Amino acid sequence: MRPTPLTPAAILCAALAASGFAHAEVKPAFAPEQIDFFEQKIRPVLVEQCYKCHSAQSEKLKGGLYLDSRAGALKGGDTAPAVVPGDAEKSLLIQSIRYGDEDLQMPPKHRLSPQQVADFEQWVKMGAPDPRDQKLPENPSSAVVQAKDLWSLQPVADPAPPAVKTAGWVRNPIDGFMLAKMEAKGVKPVADADPRSLLRRVTYDLTGLPPTPEETQAFLADPSPEALAKTVERLLASPAYGEQWGRHWLDVVRYADTSGCNSDFPVPSAYRYRNWVIGSFNSDLPYDEFLRQQIAGDLLPAASDEERQQKTVATGYLAIARRFGSRGNEFHLTIEDLIDNLGKATLGLSLSCARCHDHKFDPVSNRDYYALYGIFDSTKYAFPGTEILRHTRNFVPLVADKAEAEKFRREMDELSDLDEKIENLKDERKKLKRQEKAEVAAAAPPADPAQAPAPPEKPKRTSDDAQRELDAALARQAELELRAEALPKAYAVSEGRPHSAKIQKKGDPNDLGAEVPRGWLSALGGQTLPDDEPGSGRRQLAEWLTDPANPLTARVMVNRVWQHHFGRGIVRTPNDFGARGEAPTHPELLDWLTKRFVEGGWSVKKLHRLIVLSRAYQLASADDAGNSQLDPTNDLLWRFTPRRLSAEELRDSILAAAGTLDRTPGERHPFPPEKDWRYTQHKQFYGDYPTAKRTVYVMQQRIAKQPFLAVWDGADTNAPTAVRSISTTPIQALWMMNDKLAHEQAAKFAERVTREAADEPARIQRAYALALGRAPDADEFAAAQQFLADIAQELKSTSLPPGQHSAAALASFARVLLGSNEFVVLN
Repeated sequence: MRPTPLTPAAILCAALAASGFAHAEVKPAFAPEQIDFFEQKIRPVLVEQCYKCHSAQSEKLKGGLYLDSRAGALKGGDTAPAVVPGDAEKSLLIQSIRYGDEDLQMPPKHRLSPQQVADFEQWVKMGAPDPRDQKLPENPSSAVVQAKDLWSLQPVADPAPPAVKTAGWVRNPIDGFMLAKMEAKGVKPVADADPRSLLRRVTYDLTGLPPTPEETQAFLADPSPEALAKTVERLLASPAYGEQWGRHWLDVVRYADTSGCNSDFPVPSAYRYRNWVIGSFNSDLPYDEFLRQQIAGDLLPAASDEERQQKTVATGYLAIARRFGSRGNEFHLTIEDLIDNLGKATLGLSLSCARCHDHKFDPVSNRDYYALYGIFDSTKYAFPGTEILRHTRNFVPLVADKAEAEKFRREMDELSDLDEKIENLKDERKKLKRQEKAEVAAAAPPADPAQAPAPPEKPKRTSDDAQRELDAALARQAELELRAEALPKAYAVSEGRPHSAKIQKKGDPNDLGAEVPRGWLSALGGQTLPDDEPGSGRRQLAEWLTDPANPLTARVMVNRVWQHHFGRGIVRTPNDFGARGEAPTHPELLDWLTKRFVEGGWSVKKLHRLIVLSRAYQLASADDAGNSQLDPTNDLLWRFTPRRLSAEELRDSILAAAGTLDRTPGERHPFPPEKDWRYTQHKQFYGDYPTAKRTVYVMQQRIAKQPFLAVWDGADTNAPTAVRSISTTPIQALWMMNDKLAHEQAAKFAERVTREAADEPARIQRAYALALGRAPDADEFAAAQQFLADIAQELKSTSLPPGQHSAAALASFARVLLGSNEFVVLN
């Protein structure tokens, strides 16, 4: 690669740096998630462990080192820089907290935990992101950005679509907003996409699957203006729609089938929540109700037992918050994870930054954070794994009869009590056996009969008595475990002991401050619960969150839907509508769509129709030199931006082409029986269960990523994934060439083509139709024939039986098609 030539400005900066004049560092721009890492993992430790001796407020500054600003950390103290961004080994701060040098050990009286040290190492390696040098208002009380200063907290407007010069180009109001921006900058939209490309685009966008050859032919043969609208209705009615759009939501709520604790216990009933999400999109459950049920479904009215059960399953959203310890002693971190996800997924706000202090950028105070914390701390959560409670005690039974549910609860309490009783009986039996052995030895005749002790008093309880009780307890335990195992359960939440939370000073749950009434964010109304509220407050929270007057909730969802149709949101930071996020490229359009969304009953399907039937969505992906000069990043969307298929779309498309895709919904994964769970942090659970079902149904772990999804950039199950990172690596090409799944499906593809076409020319035609949705041109056809002949010739020198040469050659050809850019990229 040729080096980039230095600009005169760069040469000047280099010269200044070399001469010692450029000591003011230009702070790089850090991603919001990097700043979040600092706020959650680094700043609290610095405040608690370092500021006493290394800050402007220190009574006596030690070592000349200031750690209360980024500049101070980079400058260092009397010896060297404390932090060298990107290089942990050269950072004195890292050396000191590792305790590797007897003369350099900080904090001096006690070491940081291994996890804290690892956090600091990771922070330095990512470039030491740190916002503390940002100039803030002098008045500390105004350090929190006021709601009136943030665009996303302004009431949703209802602007009229603007007038445009080329009115004939407009098909619906979206086009007016889009074209007005283009005309203002002198940009002209490219031509419309060809029908075949448009069908493939809308089919993938709405279902995550390719159109079949038959669907393609039917669409191309329909000349009516309603052809696309009819296709959209067919796609929205397909079960595949909910699987595709449910997957987008599961990305945001960081769904996984395991707990994420240090043992990563399986969560056998988590799939019910996954399937509830998919079903909700398919039934077009209004988005506001979709959110209400996930926050408080168990508290909402239900017309039937089945509806009540499904609303309980919906609260799996709260239950799947990550666990951080197998014994539950770090549950405050689970609540932090939950609040963080609630903020980013539904409001586009980084609420967790307010855990330790008032948010430095967004209008969220420390009190706001603990107002929400109290609501979630008043909730009872399911907890997987035998190390904490008997594996089903806190799971919610899915039974129609409330009396039966209460019986289940009593039995689970009994089961939990039996754990302790059984351990006590085992200890007692051992103690009694030792006592009995000692008594037998003491009863042996002494050498001098005159020295014989008086006969011992017969013990009131023997080891046999303890053994009988132990056997009975073990039998009862087995009986209750079998019943618990067989009973349908939901990984859900229920009401706990209602109480308000106290502020955790600097985020430390062991250092509590004032109590904060349970309530809502002050920037969105600041409502609080009545003093005599008997519940957790989740029901009220669900109403506050979905109040049409709340300007964030609907805007954030509209932006997500737009993003998945155009490859980027109107707001490019879908999880951050705060001061650090990007401003909308088309603010009037965002508000107009948001108004239509709410007025349309919060229907996501109506929003799809509006977007995909716009002309803006139907543009070709062709480039235009003039437009590229005026708008090189395509902010105005004058063309469609091609995108690589997601991991799920790619795997599902391979299975679909091979004819092996199982379209039935996924159910419970084949986890080991719960009675056999013996997972620990040293022997974590791991599972990978092959399936022909759609990838949304593949089991996903928190600690270990599913291998295929790891290669093809699947979502991070530990954090809300708003935008998939797309990488291009040699491993992906090697996967297409060598992976077992790729070979198996290519062989099935060849079998299908052979079955559906009578001779080689017809098989080439069919292979192109199945993989690429089109016929090969003359050059491609000739190249395919030559390829098959060459491969068949090479195979003659192998041990493969002659009758299998053509099949193996066709399978090799299938891998070429399935690995082609045209198969993998959507344009």
